[in-house]
Amino acid sequence: MLRVTKLTDYATVVLTVLAARPAEVLSATDLAEAAGLEPPTVSKLLKPLAQAGLVEGLRGVHGGYRLTRPASEITLIEILEAMEGPLAITECSQEQSQCGLAGQCGVRSNWRLINDVVSDALRGVTLAQMLHPLPLADRRRISADVVS
Repeated sequence: MLRVTKLTDYATVVLTVLAARPAEVLSATDLAEAAGLEPPTVSKLLKPLAQAGLVEGLRGVHGGYRLTRPASEITLIEILEAMEGPLAITECSQEQSQCGLAGQCGVRSNWRLINDVVSDALRGVTLAQMLHPLPLADRRRISADVVS
């Protein structure tokens, strides 16, 4: 099954808390409380998010974290790659494949195409869009597309 890790999911939740309160600087404890997560988990998430340039930490009495740019400019692919590295559906869909069959594999180009489609889909969704639930009609359409 293809799925993102819990930490990537939690990172998205924490970032939506920051996105919903763009004028505020929130401590890791405040973020944990608002996200419904444990403070050590949130602290663990903030490090790679800061390294990727998605959040910045501010020191001092009123220190904490905030987004480095508007939520409308942060895409899901950036969040995923900050937490998990470059997207690779299969070993051979990576640029530097370690697969011994990569040179003779008949399905590699198809996996790379699928990898690109998934990347483009994640690149097309912003953190700002994640703040709002999909309308029921869109949820039904997506469910129908997945089933068919």
